[in-house]
Amino acid sequence: MDTYSLGEVPVHRVGFGAMQLPGPGVLGPPSDHDEAVAVLRRAVELGVDHIDTAQFYGPDVANELIREALHPYPDDLVLSSKIGAVRDEEGGFVPAQRPGQLRAAAEENLRTLDVDRLGVVNLRRMDEHELPADQRIPLEDQFAEMVALRAEGKIAGVGISTATYAQVKQAIEQAGIVCVQNAFSLVDRADAEVLDLCRDEGIAYVPYFPLGSAFPHLPKVTDNAAVRAVAERVGASPAQVGLAWLLAHRDNVLLIPGTSRMAHLEENMRIADVSLSERDLEELDRGA
Repeated sequence: MDTYSLGEVPVHRVGFGAMQLPGPGVLGPPSDHDEAVAVLRRAVELGVDHIDTAQFYGPDVANELIREALHPYPDDLVLSSKIGAVRDEEGGFVPAQRPGQLRAAAEENLRTLDVDRLGVVNLRRMDEHELPADQRIPLEDQFAEMVALRAEGKIAGVGISTATYAQVKQAIEQAGIVCVQNAFSLVDRADAEVLDLCRDEGIAYVPYFPLGSAFPHLPKVTDNAAVRAVAERVGASPAQVGLAWLLAHRDNVLLIPGTSRMAHLEENMRIADVSLSERDLEELDRGA
Protein backbone atom coordinates (compact mmCIF):
# COMPACT_ATOMS: atom_id res chain seq x y z
CA MET A 1 0.00 0.00 0.00
CA ASP A 2 1.29 3.47 -0.90
CA THR A 3 2.15 5.97 1.82
CA TYR A 4 1.99 9.74 2.21
CA SER A 5 3.39 11.90 4.98
CA LEU A 6 1.05 13.05 7.72
CA GLY A 7 3.34 15.69 9.11
CA GLU A 8 6.71 14.04 9.57
CA VAL A 9 5.26 10.50 9.64
CA PRO A 10 4.53 8.47 6.49
CA VAL A 11 1.24 6.57 6.82
CA HIS A 12 -0.55 4.16 4.53
CA ARG A 13 -3.03 5.95 2.33
CA VAL A 14 -5.96 3.84 3.54
CA GLY A 15 -6.56 4.38 7.23
CA PHE A 16 -9.59 3.96 9.47
CA GLY A 17 -12.25 6.40 10.63
CA ALA A 18 -13.82 5.72 14.03
CA MET A 19 -17.06 7.67 13.57
CA GLN A 20 -19.14 4.56 12.86
CA LEU A 21 -17.98 2.66 15.94
CA PRO A 22 -20.56 4.14 18.38
CA GLY A 23 -24.28 3.48 18.11
CA PRO A 24 -26.80 5.15 15.78
CA GLY A 25 -26.37 8.88 15.48
CA VAL A 26 -22.78 8.50 16.70
CA LEU A 27 -24.23 8.11 20.20
CA GLY A 28 -23.80 5.45 22.86
CA PRO A 29 -22.23 2.01 22.67
CA PRO A 30 -21.94 -0.05 19.49
CA SER A 31 -24.56 -2.67 18.71
CA ASP A 32 -21.85 -5.34 18.98
CA HIS A 33 -19.04 -4.31 21.32
CA ASP A 34 -16.87 -7.36 20.69
CA GLU A 35 -17.04 -6.97 16.92
CA ALA A 36 -16.13 -3.28 17.16
CA VAL A 37 -13.02 -4.18 19.15
CA ALA A 38 -12.19 -6.97 16.71
CA VAL A 39 -12.57 -4.59 13.76
CA LEU A 40 -10.02 -2.20 15.24
CA ARG A 41 -7.53 -4.98 15.87
CA ARG A 42 -8.03 -6.44 12.41
CA ALA A 43 -7.61 -2.99 10.81
CA VAL A 44 -4.14 -2.70 12.33
CA GLU A 45 -3.32 -6.25 11.25
CA LEU A 46 -4.23 -5.26 7.68
CA GLY A 47 -1.81 -2.33 7.69
CA VAL A 48 -3.80 0.59 9.09
CA ASP A 49 -1.43 3.00 10.81
CA HIS A 50 -3.69 6.09 10.86
CA ILE A 51 -6.91 6.12 12.90
CA ASP A 52 -9.12 9.20 12.90
CA THR A 53 -11.37 9.73 15.90
CA ALA A 54 -12.91 12.40 18.15
CA GLN A 55 -13.94 12.57 21.78
CA PHE A 56 -17.41 13.70 20.67
CA TYR A 57 -17.95 10.37 18.84
CA GLY A 58 -20.12 8.69 21.42
CA PRO A 59 -19.21 10.87 23.27
CA ASP A 60 -16.11 9.05 24.56
CA VAL A 61 -17.21 5.73 23.01
CA ALA A 62 -14.93 5.68 19.97
CA ASN A 63 -11.86 6.69 21.96
CA GLU A 64 -12.56 4.16 24.70
CA LEU A 65 -12.99 1.36 22.14
CA ILE A 66 -9.69 2.33 20.47
CA ARG A 67 -7.93 2.28 23.83
CA GLU A 68 -9.46 -1.09 24.79
CA ALA A 69 -8.60 -2.68 21.45
CA LEU A 70 -5.13 -1.30 20.80
CA HIS A 71 -3.47 0.08 23.93
CA PRO A 72 -0.50 -0.08 24.29
CA TYR A 73 -0.46 1.27 20.75
CA PRO A 74 1.89 0.15 17.97
CA ASP A 75 4.83 2.52 17.64
CA ASP A 76 3.86 3.47 14.08
CA LEU A 77 0.17 4.16 14.77
CA VAL A 78 -0.90 7.80 14.27
CA LEU A 79 -4.00 8.79 16.23
CA SER A 80 -5.71 11.91 14.90
CA SER A 81 -8.67 13.67 16.46
CA LYS A 82 -10.96 16.65 15.97
CA ILE A 83 -11.90 19.42 18.36
CA GLY A 84 -14.28 22.35 18.11
CA ALA A 85 -17.59 20.76 19.08
CA VAL A 86 -19.32 18.93 21.93
CA ARG A 87 -22.62 17.03 22.16
CA ASP A 88 -25.76 18.34 23.82
CA GLU A 89 -28.31 16.27 25.75
CA GLU A 90 -30.20 15.44 22.53
CA GLY A 91 -27.02 14.32 20.78
CA GLY A 92 -26.65 17.41 18.63
CA PHE A 93 -23.24 18.84 17.77
CA VAL A 94 -22.74 22.11 19.62
CA PRO A 95 -19.92 24.52 18.75
CA ALA A 96 -17.06 24.66 21.29
CA GLN A 97 -14.75 27.06 19.47
CA ARG A 98 -13.23 29.18 22.23
CA PRO A 99 -9.49 28.63 22.84
CA GLY A 100 -10.09 27.31 26.36
CA GLN A 101 -12.65 24.84 25.00
CA LEU A 102 -10.22 23.68 22.33
CA ARG A 103 -7.55 23.04 24.96
CA ALA A 104 -10.00 21.17 27.19
CA ALA A 105 -11.11 19.01 24.25
CA ALA A 106 -7.54 18.15 23.27
CA GLU A 107 -6.76 17.15 26.85
CA GLU A 108 -9.95 15.08 27.06
CA ASN A 109 -8.84 13.20 23.93
CA LEU A 110 -5.47 12.55 25.56
CA ARG A 111 -7.21 11.18 28.64
CA THR A 112 -9.72 8.92 26.90
CA LEU A 113 -7.12 7.54 24.48
CA ASP A 114 -4.55 7.25 27.28
CA VAL A 115 -1.71 8.94 25.42
CA ASP A 116 0.66 11.79 26.21
CA ARG A 117 0.59 13.20 22.69
CA LEU A 118 -1.84 13.07 19.76
CA GLY A 119 -0.44 12.54 16.28
CA VAL A 120 -2.75 15.17 14.76
CA VAL A 121 -5.52 17.40 16.10
CA ASN A 122 -7.85 19.01 13.58
CA LEU A 123 -9.72 22.20 14.34
CA ARG A 124 -13.28 21.57 13.17
CA ARG A 125 -14.53 25.02 12.13
CA MET A 126 -18.31 25.48 12.52
CA ASP A 127 -18.83 28.42 10.19
CA GLU A 128 -21.78 26.71 8.49
CA HIS A 129 -23.75 27.22 11.72
CA GLU A 130 -25.25 30.44 13.03
CA LEU A 131 -22.87 30.81 15.94
CA PRO A 132 -23.63 32.70 19.14
CA ALA A 133 -21.43 35.73 19.72
CA ASP A 134 -19.15 33.97 22.20
CA GLN A 135 -18.37 31.25 19.61
CA ARG A 136 -17.37 33.56 16.75
CA ILE A 137 -13.67 33.20 17.34
CA PRO A 138 -10.99 34.53 14.98
CA LEU A 139 -9.00 31.73 13.42
CA GLU A 140 -5.73 33.26 14.60
CA ASP A 141 -6.85 33.00 18.24
CA GLN A 142 -7.79 29.37 17.82
CA PHE A 143 -4.54 28.43 16.16
CA ALA A 144 -2.52 30.34 18.74
CA GLU A 145 -3.92 27.90 21.33
CA MET A 146 -3.27 24.87 19.16
CA VAL A 147 0.28 25.96 18.40
CA ALA A 148 0.77 26.35 22.16
CA LEU A 149 -0.48 22.79 22.67
CA ARG A 150 1.99 21.62 20.03
CA ALA A 151 4.82 23.51 21.74
CA GLU A 152 3.89 21.75 25.00
CA GLY A 153 4.22 18.37 23.28
CA LYS A 154 0.52 17.47 23.51
CA ILE A 155 0.01 17.64 19.73
CA ALA A 156 2.48 16.48 17.09
CA GLY A 157 0.63 18.02 14.14
CA VAL A 158 -2.15 20.57 13.68
CA GLY A 159 -4.89 20.30 11.05
CA ILE A 160 -8.11 22.01 10.03
CA SER A 161 -11.50 20.68 8.97
CA THR A 162 -14.42 22.19 7.05
CA ALA A 163 -12.37 25.20 6.01
CA THR A 164 -12.35 27.60 3.09
CA TYR A 165 -9.41 28.19 0.80
CA ALA A 166 -8.59 31.45 2.62
CA GLN A 167 -8.74 29.72 6.01
CA VAL A 168 -6.47 26.91 4.82
CA LYS A 169 -3.96 29.47 3.50
CA GLN A 170 -4.04 31.24 6.87
CA ALA A 171 -3.66 27.94 8.70
CA ILE A 172 -0.59 27.07 6.62
CA GLU A 173 1.02 30.41 7.34
CA GLN A 174 0.15 30.60 11.04
CA ALA A 175 0.20 27.01 12.22
CA GLY A 176 2.11 24.97 9.64
CA ILE A 177 -0.79 22.52 9.35
CA VAL A 178 -0.16 18.93 8.29
CA CYS A 179 -3.62 18.04 6.95
CA VAL A 180 -7.01 19.32 5.83
CA GLN A 181 -10.29 17.44 6.26
CA ASN A 182 -12.95 18.76 3.86
CA ALA A 183 -15.78 17.26 1.83
CA PHE A 184 -14.65 15.91 -1.55
CA SER A 185 -15.68 13.08 -3.85
CA LEU A 186 -16.01 12.10 -7.49
CA VAL A 187 -19.46 13.74 -7.58
CA ASP A 188 -18.58 16.80 -5.48
CA ARG A 189 -15.30 18.48 -6.43
CA ALA A 190 -16.13 21.97 -5.17
CA ASP A 191 -13.06 21.83 -2.93
CA ALA A 192 -10.62 21.09 -5.77
CA GLU A 193 -8.73 24.35 -5.25
CA VAL A 194 -8.02 23.45 -1.61
CA LEU A 195 -6.99 19.93 -2.58
CA ASP A 196 -4.49 21.27 -5.10
CA LEU A 197 -3.19 23.84 -2.62
CA CYS A 198 -2.53 21.01 -0.18
CA ARG A 199 -0.77 18.98 -2.87
CA ASP A 200 1.45 21.92 -3.77
CA GLU A 201 2.31 22.51 -0.09
CA GLY A 202 2.95 18.83 0.72
CA ILE A 203 -0.05 18.65 3.05
CA ALA A 204 -2.24 15.56 3.42
CA TYR A 205 -5.86 15.92 2.30
CA VAL A 206 -8.35 13.68 4.11
CA PRO A 207 -11.76 13.85 2.40
CA TYR A 208 -14.95 13.32 4.34
CA PHE A 209 -18.10 12.35 2.43
CA PRO A 210 -15.75 10.51 0.01
CA LEU A 211 -18.74 8.71 -1.53
CA GLY A 212 -20.95 11.79 -1.72
CA SER A 213 -22.95 13.60 0.90
CA ALA A 214 -24.66 11.71 3.71
CA PHE A 215 -27.78 13.82 3.10
CA PRO A 216 -30.40 11.84 1.15
CA HIS A 217 -31.20 14.45 -1.52
CA LEU A 218 -27.61 14.91 -2.72
CA PRO A 219 -25.69 12.78 -5.27
CA LYS A 220 -24.02 9.53 -4.21
CA VAL A 221 -20.95 8.11 -5.90
CA THR A 222 -22.37 4.59 -5.71
CA ASP A 223 -25.45 5.64 -7.72
CA ASN A 224 -23.40 7.08 -10.58
CA ALA A 225 -23.77 5.18 -13.86
CA ALA A 226 -20.11 5.52 -14.84
CA VAL A 227 -18.99 4.26 -11.41
CA ARG A 228 -21.27 1.25 -11.74
CA ALA A 229 -20.03 0.47 -15.23
CA VAL A 230 -16.37 0.65 -14.22
CA ALA A 231 -17.04 -1.40 -11.09
CA GLU A 232 -18.58 -4.19 -13.14
CA ARG A 233 -15.68 -4.12 -15.58
CA VAL A 234 -12.91 -4.26 -12.94
CA GLY A 235 -14.70 -6.67 -10.59
CA ALA A 236 -15.04 -4.27 -7.66
CA SER A 237 -17.93 -2.69 -5.78
CA PRO A 238 -19.08 0.83 -6.71
CA ALA A 239 -17.87 2.06 -3.31
CA GLN A 240 -14.42 0.58 -3.90
CA VAL A 241 -14.23 2.29 -7.31
CA GLY A 242 -15.25 5.65 -5.85
CA LEU A 243 -12.57 5.42 -3.19
CA ALA A 244 -9.94 4.09 -5.59
CA TRP A 245 -10.65 7.10 -7.83
CA LEU A 246 -9.76 9.39 -4.93
CA LEU A 247 -6.44 7.61 -4.41
CA ALA A 248 -5.66 7.95 -8.12
CA HIS A 249 -6.88 11.55 -8.34
CA ARG A 250 -4.17 13.10 -6.14
CA ASP A 251 -1.29 11.40 -4.35
CA ASN A 252 -1.74 13.48 -1.17
CA VAL A 253 -5.21 12.02 -0.49
CA LEU A 254 -5.52 9.87 2.63
CA LEU A 255 -8.70 7.84 3.08
CA ILE A 256 -10.30 7.00 6.43
CA PRO A 257 -13.25 4.71 5.62
CA GLY A 258 -14.93 3.49 8.77
CA THR A 259 -17.19 0.67 9.86
CA SER A 260 -18.11 -1.43 12.88
CA ARG A 261 -18.45 -4.62 10.79
CA MET A 262 -15.66 -7.01 9.90
CA ALA A 263 -16.92 -7.82 6.40
CA HIS A 264 -17.14 -4.14 5.52
CA LEU A 265 -13.64 -3.54 6.89
CA GLU A 266 -12.21 -6.28 4.69
CA GLU A 267 -13.93 -4.72 1.65
CA ASN A 268 -12.61 -1.25 2.50
CA MET A 269 -9.06 -2.48 2.93
CA ARG A 270 -9.10 -3.99 -0.57
CA ILE A 271 -9.44 -0.49 -2.05
CA ALA A 272 -5.67 -0.27 -2.50
CA ASP A 273 -5.82 -3.37 -4.70
CA VAL A 274 -8.37 -1.89 -7.12
CA SER A 275 -6.47 -0.92 -10.26
CA LEU A 276 -8.08 1.75 -12.44
CA SER A 277 -6.72 2.17 -15.96
CA GLU A 278 -6.46 5.48 -17.79
CA ARG A 279 -9.60 4.49 -19.66
CA ASP A 280 -11.42 3.85 -16.38
CA LEU A 281 -10.33 7.18 -14.93
CA GLU A 282 -11.34 9.10 -18.06
CA GLU A 283 -14.73 7.38 -18.08
CA LEU A 284 -15.26 8.25 -14.40
CA ASP A 285 -14.24 11.88 -14.94
CA ARG A 286 -16.59 12.24 -17.92
CA GLY A 287 -19.50 10.49 -16.25
CA ALA A 288 -19.47 12.33 -12.94
